[in-house]
Order: sequence, then C-alpha cells, then structure tokens
Amino acid sequence: MIVRMVNGEANRHRLAGARIHDYSHPHWRADVDILVPGAGEKLAYLTIPKCTAYEQAAEMIGTIQEVAARAGIDREIPIHILIETHGALRDIHRIAQLPWLQVLDFGLMDFVSGHHGAIPASCMRSPGQFEHHLIARAKAEVVAAALANGVIPAHNVTLDLKNPYAAYADARRARMEFGFLRQWSIYPTQIQPIVDAMKPDHSEVATAAAILLAAQQADWGPIQHAGELHDRATYRYYWEVLQKARVTGLKLPAEAETAFF
Repeated sequence: MIVRMVNGEANRHRLAGARIHDYSHPHWRADVDILVPGAGEKLAYLTIPKCTAYEQAAEMIGTIQEVAARAGIDREIPIHILIETHGALRDIHRIAQLPWLQVLDFGLMDFVSGHHGAIPASCMRSPGQFEHHLIARAKAEVVAAALANGVIPAHNVTLDLKNPYAAYADARRARMEFGFLRQWSIYPTQIQPIVDAMKPDHSEVATAAAILLAAQQADWGPIQHAGELHDRATYRYYWEVLQKARVTGLKLPAEAETAFF
C-alpha cells in the first residue's frame, strides 16, 4: 500500500516518506525488502523508531543500504532516526554520525513513558516538556549532536489539535531556546503556525541585510554597525538568517535581494 502511494499521483511533490517497524519487531527487515526496491527512487525518507543502542541503528541503516544496492538504487535514501529511549540518548553522538542520516527526531511521549512515572504525564505538553530537567537535557543533547554532524534536529509534535497557537508556541520555544530547526505536525492547522514560528524575526532580517551590505562595501573586512564590531564570524551567521528568511517566505529588503540573490 505504501509503495503504491509513494509511486502514485498523491505523491506528486515527492515528499512522502515511510516509517518502518523498530528493531525488536520481527518484520522490520520485511518492511525494508518491500519499501526500498518498490519505492526507493521516490521515498523522501525512511524513519527508524525506538532504537535502544547505536548498534541497532547502524545495522538497520546497513540493511537499507544493502537492499538499495541489490535493487540498483544509486541515491542515498534519507534516514530519520527517532531518539526516544535511554539507550539512543546515551549513544546520540555516535548515532548522529551514521551514513545517510538526514534528521534526528525527538520522541517526547515514548521518552517520558520510558521513565516509568519518574516524569509526570503533564510533561508530555507545555510548559513541562521544556522545563523538566531530564527532558530539557535530552532535547539539548539531540540538537547538539545533530548540528555537530550536519544533521537536522526535529522537535516532537504538539498534542493540542484544537489550538493552532499551541503548535506555534511550542515550535517557537523549540527553535529559540533549544535550536531545533524543524517541528513535526500531526494536524493540518498546525503546519503554518510551525513554519511561522521557525521564521527569523523581521528585525533580525533587517539587521542582517544592513550588516552584510556594509560588509560587502568593506570587501568583507571588519566593520562597525550600531556601535558593535562585526567580522566574518557574524557575517556567516547573518548570511544564514537571510537564507532562512527567503526559504520561509519572508520579504528581504530590496537592496539585499538585489545584492545577494
């Protein structure tokens, strides 16, 4: 069924992925044997859940690579790994170095459940999910490992389906306080609030444009802006601000648009 969907007209944007069973399930290899030869050229990603050790994730990715090679698929199939167990968190920095890995997802509900009542159920939602020390530590470790290895850290879902602002508020805290670059949605009305929360602030975009235009005029040497020193370190930061603004649909100052894009 998933192979038909991925190869069909419903996937015209080629953004559909699939989640396979976890390592402990007897059929995860069968999932790979069906999905990779059948839809490996179009799968946007494969998600691996509930690993409890680096070795499990490495074996599963190795199997995906072997099956892809046998099927004559040359592309790397992006892999998403859910970090939702004690063992995966323990091995997070090794997991983040695995091949074909594109995203590390934090799985909040399984992570809380795995503590057998030591973390209250209220921490499956805000504000507890950001303030409980065990969860905050886990989220920070996921982001640190992902960013150190060029992998995207993705935040867990918002359970509230009725209030779009709840998804916005969660995504904004995830982005600004922890450094997550994505958040999963589970309901259509959550999508735009999450995108909005991940956008740079208009004021920061304006500052980025002003600094980079002045730097360009100085042949990318150090400059002073609003009484502060800026050099290539801050230029790199503000360049990515402009890139993120364009990707998320924010309008750039006209002079910056002309100069850089």
